[in-house]
Amino acid sequence: MSDLKQFYQDTVVPKLKDKFQYSNPMQVPKIEKVVLNMGLGEAIHNIKIIDSAVEELRLISGQQPVVTRAKKSIAAFKLREGMPIGCMVTLRKDRMYDFLNKLINIALPRVRDFRGISGKAFDGAGNYSLGVREQLIFPEIDYDKIDKIKGLNISIVTTAKTNEEGRELLKLMGMPFRN
Repeated sequence: MSDLKQFYQDTVVPKLKDKFQYSNPMQVPKIEKVVLNMGLGEAIHNIKIIDSAVEELRLISGQQPVVTRAKKSIAAFKLREGMPIGCMVTLRKDRMYDFLNKLINIALPRVRDFRGISGKAFDGAGNYSLGVREQLIFPEIDYDKIDKIKGLNISIVTTAKTNEEGRELLKLMGMPFRN
């Protein structure tokens, strides 16, 4: 079992149960999935950038990403329906906890001038979205082998009903929120 999952079960669940007065342990919010997404608008002009993005996302997540394709043609952007424009991967269970552990303890502290992440990026239903400007903060990425610095979107989907419950869950899991 992952260290973070064990920590969640042993420490986070009792604290959340006390704070929000849940009568049933199944009411306690938990993390359902983590979705990593790389949107690459430059892929319209340079199709090879998709291959490097897929490889980098595979190294970061430990799982093979899916190439996302355009749903509609947009003439102003020279985009045709079905063209590859990004890649994404959905992590669940043990891989999700391993990735979150790596994100919280290794990757986020490596961000330049890091003072914590914003606590305002919740969607109203307890889910959190985070944007990373550089994929270099992850230790798996070899600095010499990257051709272009790419951003990455991370969405953490929880079973929390409100933003307050979701924020408390992530804070207790170790997410470094700004004060």
